[in-house]
Amino acid sequence: MIDESHKTDEIMTITEVAEYLKISEVTTYKLVQEGKIPAFKIGRHWRIKKSDLTEFIETLKRSEKISSES
Repeated sequence: MIDESHKTDEIMTITEVAEYLKISEVTTYKLVQEGKIPAFKIGRHWRIKKSDLTEFIETLKRSEKISSES
């Protein structure tokens, strides 16, 4: 049996995040550099926790609802 909580703590690369969001790696890198997607560096490489990415997506969804209600 696979522990589902482990999947939310999964560490993703820029490439994996880009594929997950279906956007380019360049756009993903820019979002990380701007601090819009929470990330951390290990050496020269950026890493993103999947749970942080999920939270980022939920924040975007909430802001879309607020702006569409205005």
